[in-house]
Parts: sequence; structure tokens; C-alpha cells
Amino acid sequence: MEPTREELLNKLEAKYSAIGQDLDTHLEGLLYSEPITYWDYIKTDALLSLQIQRTELPDEMVFIMYHQVNELLFKMILWEIEQIAECDEICASFFSEKLMRISRYFDMLTSSFTIMQDGMDREQYLKFRMTLTPASGFQSAQYRMIEFASTDLINLIDARFRDNIDRNTPYEHAIDHLYWQAAGKDFKTGEKSYLLTAFEERYKQDFIDFTQKYNTTNLYAKFKQLPQDVKEDPKLIKAMRHYDYTVNITWVIAHYNAAKYYITGNNPENKGEATGGSDWVKYMHPKYQRRIFFPELWSEDELKNWGKDL
Repeated sequence: MEPTREELLNKLEAKYSAIGQDLDTHLEGLLYSEPITYWDYIKTDALLSLQIQRTELPDEMVFIMYHQVNELLFKMILWEIEQIAECDEICASFFSEKLMRISRYFDMLTSSFTIMQDGMDREQYLKFRMTLTPASGFQSAQYRMIEFASTDLINLIDARFRDNIDRNTPYEHAIDHLYWQAAGKDFKTGEKSYLLTAFEERYKQDFIDFTQKYNTTNLYAKFKQLPQDVKEDPKLIKAMRHYDYTVNITWVIAHYNAAKYYITGNNPENKGEATGGSDWVKYMHPKYQRRIFFPELWSEDELKNWGKDL
């Protein structure tokens, strides 16, 4: 049953009184305010003004908009993860529902690669990509934050250095040994590419602050804090495994295959190079870095063969 006008007014009176505001003033303001429209609410004009091409090649617009859509989806994912992180008492159904919602966003990201692979001319890409150097999709800060918010930092460390890093390791040192550093760093000399140094100059402190914030509230940490009976909930375990596999196998391989098509033309003789100069194969393919968010939910055999059959 819908509340009566009198009941609504009483609720509004209580709401504004609680913050020291006069209800009549706010009601009078409604007399002069304009009705909300779709374009004002969504900020359509501002949104559609953000696509600025660097060339006159038509398909560059597809490339720009595609990546902007990705960033919007990343923001949606971080929004959902934050709700889990800030929830003090999580039940299995709430946790599962949020994880599956996030997985669906990644399902959209995975299927969307056909927009680029089948909907963008490769010859045009090979021309306009030259104007993008040294920028790279590698430099998506939001995607890095999704990783930080999903698992303990140790699970994102380059597999070669995990035995030498623990919770007592300074965040800055740990970040210098993350798996994605391999895209632009020579670990023997410590020399970093411009791709990596520019990225870190802009975001490294943000990453340190973010990892500290999610140190005990990332998805894996929240899972491990649950009572044992909740942790054993079949629906929750399925949702956790689905999210882990979707992000670290399905989406990554779809991204890898799209990059392979555009960079090498699927020609095994052509190794190619990403726009930022990254070692994109060893950085992207899951069999090399074996990034896994929730390792305790996978068998020893599954962990050992992560991504090897792809």
C-alpha cells in the first residue's frame, strides 16, 4: 500500500528536521526547479564530447569508445567490490549475488572483444596505433585496482619472487615485483620502460594507498574471514571460482587473442610489439604469470596447470 500524502509529508518533515532543515523551504524550491530529463541525468552531451581522435581514420573512433566503455564497466565492478568490502556481516547469498553480478560485467567485457576483432579494420588500426605510442591499455589504473581489491597482494606478485615477499614487505617494494611489471621491466638490471615509469609516476602512490585500504577487506580476505559453514556454501564457492576463472582465464584469453590478431595478424612468424613496447605475450597469457585470486578454492592439479591448455 502506497503512503498517503500526509504520511509522505510527515516523513519529509522528519528527514529534514534531522539535519536542521526547514521542510517548507525545500518544498518552495520545488516550485522553481525544472523537471529532470534523461540527457541531464546521464550527462549525455558531456559523455559524447569525450571522443577525440588523433587521426582521420574512421575506426579509431571505435577503438576510443570501446576502451571508454571498458573503463565505465571497470568503475561498475569496483563499485560492487566496495559494497562487499564495507559490509561488516556478509551472508553467503549476498556475497554470491555480488560476485555473480561482477562476473556478468566481465562476461560483457569478454564478449565485447568481437567488436574490435570483427568490427574494426586491422589496416586502419596498424596506422592509427602509431599515433598512440607509448600509451597502452596496460595503463588502465582501474583494472589494477580491481586486482588489488580482489585478492591478497601476494597473489599478484610475479611468481618468481613470491617466496621472498610476505605481509611484512613494504608496499612499495611489493608493487615493484607485481606480475605486470614484466611488461616493462628488466628484473636483472631494474631498468624500466617509459610505459612503466609514466604509469607509476601517475598512479604508484594511489596504488599503495589503495592496497593498504583493501589489505584486509579485499574479496579473498573477506572470504577467509567468514565462518567455516558459510565458506563451505556450494553456491558461494561456485561464484568465487566462476569470478576467478572469468577474470583470470576467460577475459584474459579473449584480450590476448584480440591483441594477437591486431599485433601479429595471427601470423606465428610475426612476433609484433604492443603500442607501449610491452612484452605482451608473457604479460598477458595466464600460463606465464598464473594470477589466481582465490588459490585455496582450486585443486593442486588445477593450480599447476592454470592456463596451460589454452
